[in-house]
Amino acid sequence: MKGYHALSTLLQGVVVKRLIGDQTAQVKAISFDSRVVRGATLFVAIKGTRADGHDHIQEAVAAGSTVIVCEHVSETPSERVTYVIVPDSEQALGMIAANFYDRPATRLRLVAVTGTNGKTSTVHLLAGLFNRLGYRVGMLSTICNKINVRVWPTSLTTPDAIQLNIWLARMVEQGCQYCFMEASSHAIVQKRIAGLQFAGAVFLNITHDHLDYHKTFDAYIQAKKKLFDDLSADAFALFNIDDKHGSVMVQNTKAASYSFSLKDSAGFTAKILANTLQGLELRIAHQTAWFRLVGTFNAYNILAAYATACLLGVDGHDALTALSALLPVPGRFQHIHTQAGFDVVIDYAHTPDALRNVLKAIVQIKNKSGNVITVIGCGGDRDKKKRPIMAQVALKFSNRVVLTSDNPRSEAPEDIIRDMQAGMTPVQRQKTFSIVDRVEAIQSACQLAQSKDIILIAGKGHEIYQEIKGIRYPFDDNEVLQNVLRYM
Repeated sequence: MKGYHALSTLLQGVVVKRLIGDQTAQVKAISFDSRVVRGATLFVAIKGTRADGHDHIQEAVAAGSTVIVCEHVSETPSERVTYVIVPDSEQALGMIAANFYDRPATRLRLVAVTGTNGKTSTVHLLAGLFNRLGYRVGMLSTICNKINVRVWPTSLTTPDAIQLNIWLARMVEQGCQYCFMEASSHAIVQKRIAGLQFAGAVFLNITHDHLDYHKTFDAYIQAKKKLFDDLSADAFALFNIDDKHGSVMVQNTKAASYSFSLKDSAGFTAKILANTLQGLELRIAHQTAWFRLVGTFNAYNILAAYATACLLGVDGHDALTALSALLPVPGRFQHIHTQAGFDVVIDYAHTPDALRNVLKAIVQIKNKSGNVITVIGCGGDRDKKKRPIMAQVALKFSNRVVLTSDNPRSEAPEDIIRDMQAGMTPVQRQKTFSIVDRVEAIQSACQLAQSKDIILIAGKGHEIYQEIKGIRYPFDDNEVLQNVLRYM
């Protein structure tokens, strides 16, 4: 029965409370969405944030599902269907997906990178480093997924458990030896990475974010920590010791722990020798190298990538040589120099800490006579508590601030801007402009700018859309900027 999988094989590693029906059932496909179920499909009922798959079991059965994995059965079981009762459907889905695709994570070296900020840049640095050294490499990131030289756009930081294993299986088929992936806190909590075997995991930093989902900062910390708690004894756990929560991440890990730092003694250290708009000069492991990335935050990303490569067996000198040749990730401190003499930086910074890091870097490298003009908004339907904080960070490091729309989603952009203005003093309001239309906001910032000034356009970075009332309209900060500059 080519293309079929024995149920017993798919359930390896799955905790099963009870099995009702045919234990010898054969499965041709797996799904947690009843709308795509076909014949001989194993359907996993997941309790999601918006819907409960248990409410759609009968739909899955009617569509041809022959195996149902669930936490409880409320209806009378169908005689032609096998029911697998488990304590945790999300965990079971991860294990089943890994088994269905022949455990692809065990056939390459998989490294997860987590942190509030810097995940995308670090993953891209690692993929680029190993690619330059001649390895076949896969990558899963917020911006795109990549297998060797082929690139696919993506919308999720971390795919669901089934898609994740599909991607890993494709990488194995294409001969990839390594895969570097972002691990978001949502994905860890939702157990999308369950069933995967990691060669190592990297912790960059953690600051207040995603509290609309996690509710408390401690829950957010515990979400990140779970990645390291679940590592095996033959994996490595690399953490930023300069982050006060860094050592917390590895408290209960079975993996071998290694630290990195720009400030103190650690397993891997670096010192910033120069920091300009053109790049960074760092001293790492008694070697000096120039990198095309800018800012202290990127020095951490570079050091994390270097340390990871060394832990994976790469020669340190080779790692630095490869890293020094890499270009910045699109939308991450993307620098544009204009004919008018001012500079523009486009960055994805959408958390207070990320915005602070980027603005600190700009202040450190700008001309003393130049001003900083920041264009910033906040996303709708997300953590409202950070909106006034974002504005205050922008005001602290900028001479002028233009408040505008990001992705308002279902909210009115005027309401989001009002939330950002909360607590502003009269003096702060005098240096603030509120322009709802993001195109007009970018245009106004350029009109305000003089020679030697630096404009930061923050929040969207690589995104090429703006989401308004459930519709994604084409929008690219860099494209808008170039159109504005063309008519100046």
